[in-house]
Amino acid sequence: MDVPYDFLTFHEVVDCIEAERRSGQFRYVVTPNVDHVVRMRGNLRLKEIYKASWLSLCDSKPIYWVARLLGIRMTLVTGSDLTSHLFHERIRPHDKVVLIAPYAEVGSRMAERFPEIDFRCHVPPQGLISKPEAMEACVRFVTESETDFVFIAVGSPQSELLAHEISKSKQASGICICCGASLEFITDLQTRAPALMQRLGLEWLYRLLSDPKRLWRRYVYSVPPLAWLCLKEIMKRSGVIASKTTPLRAG
Repeated sequence: MDVPYDFLTFHEVVDCIEAERRSGQFRYVVTPNVDHVVRMRGNLRLKEIYKASWLSLCDSKPIYWVARLLGIRMTLVTGSDLTSHLFHERIRPHDKVVLIAPYAEVGSRMAERFPEIDFRCHVPPQGLISKPEAMEACVRFVTESETDFVFIAVGSPQSELLAHEISKSKQASGICICCGASLEFITDLQTRAPALMQRLGLEWLYRLLSDPKRLWRRYVYSVPPLAWLCLKEIMKRSGVIASKTTPLRAG
């Protein structure tokens, strides 16, 4: 579907992060799900931002299932699981961690939950994507922090756009995860779907039922374009239409 994905297992992703975390370089990780894939249609800038990422991981059971049906060896690594694992198993005492948070309570609760971690938190204004000065302030905050990890939690595509802007700075460092609502799940500010719903690929339904006013348009309007993208992918792989892209990246 013209989206770059790295075919890495969860443990391979974690090993990559461990190997790279002390390099002094800035590396950003994106986790394209259905919403991201649909938004990328016809948006060349957004496609380039995802393609420029260090790792691009599938965070969607529906896309994973479609890929498997087409014989593609897709792997599934959700941003929520990766973020939780890093904080509970990989980030060490006194590691420096920058949070670009949606609101202040996220930062304060993370500091309470992990008091041994050296946190720095920045809360940008709403509508960040349309405020160049606020974007620049975020970039400066990260680049001046000399951090080990960066977690950007201001929603898509703002998080990915910001990560890409940070990557342009030679002073930037750290492994950066565009993590969606992951920090809110960790701090119980939002409730994640039960494990059974996660396994069945129904996490989207749980989120929709939890916040229907905000999310119903996103899910309803994503279905037709996703179906069309899947049909095009099937036609492309059956030879009905020619492929002009190579969206799959070696794992």
